[in-house]
Amino acid sequence: MPNRSKGIVDIRQILHRLRAGDSQRRIAQDLRINWRTVKKYAQWAQAQGLLAGEVPPPDELQRLLKATFSEPPPPQNTSSVAPYRERVVQWRRAGVEVTAIWQRLQEQGYTGSYGSVYRFVRRLEPREPNVTVRVETKPGQEAQVDFGYAGLLLDPATGQLRRAWAFVMTLSWSRHQYVEFVWDQKVETWLCCHAHAFAYFGAVPARIVIDNLKAAITRACWDDPEVQHAYQECAEHYGFLIAPCRPATPQHKGKVEQGGVHYVKRNFLAGRDPTSLAQANQEVRAWCATTAGRRIHGTTKEQPLLRFQKIEQAALRPLPTTAYDLAVWKVAKLHRDCHVVFEHAYYSAPYRLVEQSLRIRGGAQTVQIYTHTFHLVATHERAQQPGQRMTHPAHLPPHLVEGLCTDHAACQATAQEIGPATTQVVAQLLADPVVERLPTTRRLLKLRIRLVYLCSTQQWLCDSICSPELYRFWNRYVRYFS
Repeated sequence: MPNRSKGIVDIRQILHRLRAGDSQRRIAQDLRINWRTVKKYAQWAQAQGLLAGEVPPPDELQRLLKATFSEPPPPQNTSSVAPYRERVVQWRRAGVEVTAIWQRLQEQGYTGSYGSVYRFVRRLEPREPNVTVRVETKPGQEAQVDFGYAGLLLDPATGQLRRAWAFVMTLSWSRHQYVEFVWDQKVETWLCCHAHAFAYFGAVPARIVIDNLKAAITRACWDDPEVQHAYQECAEHYGFLIAPCRPATPQHKGKVEQGGVHYVKRNFLAGRDPTSLAQANQEVRAWCATTAGRRIHGTTKEQPLLRFQKIEQAALRPLPTTAYDLAVWKVAKLHRDCHVVFEHAYYSAPYRLVEQSLRIRGGAQTVQIYTHTFHLVATHERAQQPGQRMTHPAHLPPHLVEGLCTDHAACQATAQEIGPATTQVVAQLLADPVVERLPTTRRLLKLRIRLVYLCSTQQWLCDSICSPELYRFWNRYVRYFS
């Protein structure tokens, strides 16, 4: 009991020991009190006749102690700032900082330190205690979610240790939780972990409390946070509400902060040798159902798994009947080649939108492209490998598509539709063994529209449609357009 004031319990204990005949030094050693203090209270008890008869009850002893026992008053330390009290009070009411007050006082002849001014101001403005209110929810109403660093785990693809993260979802009422280790905190990882957690619980809570990580919230705000479109679709599919914490207030999801992420680090991960990600996930599932689920929780004083099975599981919402199509949204610019880049593959969009920012929704089977106002402009099958190009010819400029789509076979087919003379000319052009005549052939076949018009107005040209004169006629136009 060194260096602390003696209460009624301590004094009564001293009285009992004195009445039992113990020496003052023995009492001081056993109770860890200075022997002078024991001597002082022994003299006071002797003077009040408290060493014989019954010991007064605590309340009576307290009144007697206050009325008859006098301790020397504590030393009075007068602050060097006391003469300037009224000025300091006025400055603080005006919002002047302590540093500025110290500087103003120095200008008026004050020679004390800044610490003296700081302590004086703090005595003038005592701080209020940091009070908190514990928030409890009804069964099935809420779950809290968080990511936490899980240390190094073995990557089977490379055989090297790699940084891993723990995804934790804790049901707020029962404190039953789901844990999964992952390699990153990407949007698709975030959505997959939610789907796995709901499947593990077999149901969905009414709302999910999260912090403002980028996988869920694109712009943190006190009143109107902007939610990722992919996470918004996930919430709509499963039917839960997204409840982001206010910025810089992680204590608003303390159930997953302390009893979730920190508990996983202190209990499951502490002292464990690094294993593979798959093995760690398999072991942590068993840990959630045994060690974490069967423990007596410090707040609820019950087993989380038992509370979940008895009450909360029935209060949760059922899973949707349709499977969740995990879709990731991204904003990308349409490049000059009329393609956007999504997940290392290329997808076409109408050429009129070049240089505009488009919204891309990548699902498991399809990739959809929207304008900034969510107008659908293109739908593609999902590319199967990086670098693959998914192109709709209608998205490309018409005057450029014809050159891309017209090859040797297409030119020959068009020539056969026109007639045998055209077929013969095209065959001769394409058979050139030295120079590629495909561009010339394309320009030649463009005259088909002009030729049809002339055939309708010039009867002699219709009569000679398959004659050698046609070659000379076309050759003259070919030279012109070349």
